[in-house]
Amino acid sequence: MAGVLLATASGPAIRPAMAEVVYPKGSRIGLEAPPGMEPDPRTMQFMDAATKAAIAVIELPPQAYPEIEKKIFAEATPAGVTMVKRESFPFASGIGFYAAARVVVDGVAYRKSTLLLSVPGMAAIVSFEMPESEMQNYPEDVVRRTLASVTVRDPPIEERLGLIPFVVSDFGGFKVSDVLPAAVLLTEPDRPDGWARVVISIGGGAPDQPDERARFARNLLQNAQLPELSLVSGEAMRIRGTAGFEIKAMARDANGVEASVVQWVRFGGGGYLVILAVAPKSEWDNLYPRFRAVRDGIEPR
Repeated sequence: MAGVLLATASGPAIRPAMAEVVYPKGSRIGLEAPPGMEPDPRTMQFMDAATKAAIAVIELPPQAYPEIEKKIFAEATPAGVTMVKRESFPFASGIGFYAAARVVVDGVAYRKSTLLLSVPGMAAIVSFEMPESEMQNYPEDVVRRTLASVTVRDPPIEERLGLIPFVVSDFGGFKVSDVLPAAVLLTEPDRPDGWARVVISIGGGAPDQPDERARFARNLLQNAQLPELSLVSGEAMRIRGTAGFEIKAMARDANGVEASVVQWVRFGGGGYLVILAVAPKSEWDNLYPRFRAVRDGIEPR
C-alpha cells in the first residue's frame, strides 16, 4: 500500500538520535533504526514488539516502479485510507517518493509512512507503520529521519546464499549473479548476459504420481518463455537418489543465438527443485559437464 499518516508530533520528547546504518540479513536496503527498533532475523523488517511498530523493507524488480508510483499519486484511494502527504523525498542513496496516510483496518487506525525508491537493478518500498495510539513513541520527525537514512548497498550475495533452503556445493565454474528468496542465477564469468546461464529454483505443489511428473516438468519449461522453444527429449531419472525428470530442448537465447537447453526437476516431499541451463549450441559440449556438476552439487539445507 502506498501511504501512511504523517501527523503533527506531540507528546513526549523525541528519543535519542539514531545510530549506524543496519542491513537486515540478505537485504540491499539498510537504515538507521530509531531506538526500540530491532532487526527481525526471520524477515527484512525492524520490529518494536512493545508498540507493535514495524519498518518493512520490500525489494522489487525495477520494472515494478512505474506502476507503484502511479498508485501513490492516484487521486482515488482504497477504502479506509486517507492520504495526508505525497512528495519527492531525498534519502541517503538518492531521491524517491514519500507518501503518508492514515489507514484504518478492522476499526484500528494506523500511521503508515512509505518511501518508494529506484536504484540500478532494483525498486524498493520502505514503510514505517504503527498503531496511531503509539505515535508519541515515533513522532513525524523521527519517521522522516529514519526514511531519509535509507542506504542501498551492492547485492550481499554470500548473505543471500545462506538464506535459501538449499546448498550449492559446486558452481561448475559459473559465478553467482543473483540470489532471490527461492532461486539462484549463475552465469559465465566475463560473458555477455544471456550467453550461458543456470537458474536453480524451488517450489511446492509437485505431483506425487510418476505419470504426472513428465507433464509437470514440460509445463515448467514452457513457463520459462524461451524463444522458439522445441523439445528434443524427456525421460524420468534418479538425481542424487531422488525421483527426477530430464528434458532437453532447443531455443534461442537473449541475443537470438541458437541455444541448447536442459532442465532437470527433482521431486520430493510435495515440492520440487529445478535446474534450468541454457547455452549457445556451439558451446554445448564444453558446458554440459559443468551444468551436470552444478546439478549434482545441490543439497537441501
